[in-house]
Amino acid sequence: MKEVSGSDRSLVITLKTFYGFEDVLKEELAELGFPDAIKLNRAVQITGTWRDVYYLNVHLRCALSVLVQVKKFRIRDEDDLYTQAMKIDWTKYFDVKKTFAVKGAVYSDFFKHSQYPFLLVKDAIVDTFRKNLNDRPDVNTKKPQVMFDVYINNKEVTISLNTSGAPLFQRGYRDEAGLAPMNEVAAAGLIRMSGWDRKSTFVDPFCGSGTFLIEAALMAANLPATLERHHFAFKNFANFDEEIWDDIQNAIPKRITELPCLIVGSDKNAEMVMKARRNLRRLPIGRFVKVNADSFQESKSPAESGVMITNPPYGERMGDEIEELYEELGDWMKTEMQGFSCWIVSSNMEAFKFVGLRPDRKVKVFNGSLECSFRKYEIYAGSKKAKHQEQPDESES
Repeated sequence: MKEVSGSDRSLVITLKTFYGFEDVLKEELAELGFPDAIKLNRAVQITGTWRDVYYLNVHLRCALSVLVQVKKFRIRDEDDLYTQAMKIDWTKYFDVKKTFAVKGAVYSDFFKHSQYPFLLVKDAIVDTFRKNLNDRPDVNTKKPQVMFDVYINNKEVTISLNTSGAPLFQRGYRDEAGLAPMNEVAAAGLIRMSGWDRKSTFVDPFCGSGTFLIEAALMAANLPATLERHHFAFKNFANFDEEIWDDIQNAIPKRITELPCLIVGSDKNAEMVMKARRNLRRLPIGRFVKVNADSFQESKSPAESGVMITNPPYGERMGDEIEELYEELGDWMKTEMQGFSCWIVSSNMEAFKFVGLRPDRKVKVFNGSLECSFRKYEIYAGSKKAKHQEQPDESES
């Protein structure tokens, strides 16, 4: 394949994710054949090829974006950033007819304004095109065809190509959503974190528009989460190889006849159930997932064992209604979810107290920008002796 650098060197690939999901992303990469991933802050790093870049954009569930390093260097002052950026031949990366943008993060005393470094790199890109081609590409900050990521930590600068473009939680399957939908990448990460084996029964009694159900079903069917997403930024790069892209697409199963497990969701809001069903219908796994317009209090356990993962309402303020909801959820789990590992994710830490069960595990995670706790409750059938054989982890990890 044509490398943008003109060589066959290995690429430094950085996979960005939410805080708290670095380890599950590492595990996912190991399953996909990348066992030597390095854990960073809200990211994981590997080396690979452009084929790997295409493949990971399609098959990763727990990553927000796939970045390919262009250049890494140190600067002496803010002016030095422009000087160093001018040493890069930007015309090798994309055509002058493509629009571009420069975004990123800055943690450096060199720059009084956090956006200024991005303007310097933008100017270097434009000036390089003018110098080499006597023409310049247009900037489009909202929907750029090519996006560069600039990360500055004190004196160290890393410039990368964002090969995903729009964040990878934009799967392409969800046209319908509620007021506070669960982020798709976060949902996939929580499912992995739960240890669900993709064979046992999966339940969500507050399914909303169906994100947990869809992510679980795609996992069980071994289908990419971005199955319905048709655009990635790497298609706009000068080195895009359509033959390799077609090979990756052709390897995805086209026909699913069944799932290896039962996946069941419910929600008392009939409108949300309709949205979930419409989202499911977009996918080849949709007809195998059951969604009922019932409150959790009306729902019965669909199996003797399995995993429950749910994202109940958080409530803006504590009050009788939200307290009662979490209390009834805890009571329902004790009676209907015996034999299940039950997981609840919520940003309302006070509400958790009303569940009435001691969590076996608590994990600090983020649903987008919202800090949440993800808590596990083992619901044992019959004797509770087994519960005391394992010490509960009371720390937020």
